[in-house]
Amino acid sequence: MADAVALADVVAALELGAKEHVALVGGGGKSTLLRTISVGRALDGRRVVGTTTTKMSADQDEGFERLLAPTDEEIVAAVERGPVMAWSRIDGGKAHGTSPVDCDRWFDLVDDVVVEADGARHRPFKAPSPFEPVVPSTTTLMISVIGADALGRVIADQCHRPLRVAALAGCSPYVRLSPEGAARVLLHERGARRALPATSRFMVAITKVDQATESAVDELMEALGSTATVAITSTNP
Repeated sequence: MADAVALADVVAALELGAKEHVALVGGGGKSTLLRTISVGRALDGRRVVGTTTTKMSADQDEGFERLLAPTDEEIVAAVERGPVMAWSRIDGGKAHGTSPVDCDRWFDLVDDVVVEADGARHRPFKAPSPFEPVVPSTTTLMISVIGADALGRVIADQCHRPLRVAALAGCSPYVRLSPEGAARVLLHERGARRALPATSRFMVAITKVDQATESAVDELMEALGSTATVAITSTNP
């Protein structure tokens, strides 16, 4: 299989620049990547804010200082102490995020902003509705996430918005998602590249890679061609 990295090595594998605004879109693994990237960058001495422009589980702030509806002054002070998770409010175990405008403004104040900019209802793959994802305009890197456990599984059973996935993949929603079909969704302008800012880089992250999925992941990476892609193993050493 093409080289896959452990979650602990993701930050290095992404080859991030000195200042990044990262938007995570697509399917399963976005919250884990948000935490991994944010904490890793903070350990490298950067001032980091994590947030969402949609909703996420309120238990995703381990390792962060939590701020609710913060002022700019509170953001600036908190990031000097470590990574910050900034939400507008928490309701019923769900954290409600902030606006893309806030994310853009915070990017002027800190080194990195990492945003979960999409929802997938805990499914490993999706295609967006016309109002998704919610990507800040100053995003420098948009990462579309697909869980390897979507490959070879029936689209209607395993994907969020299965009719849209099937339409872009060029197949029925009641067939198994092929690596080639997944690649078509990931590369389509109305698929994973929807709402990509003109100045942003684009990357695919394949999560939960293991021995059972490695053959399909190889095929997916081949179908993605020159698109920047990182495969992430399902376990750490």
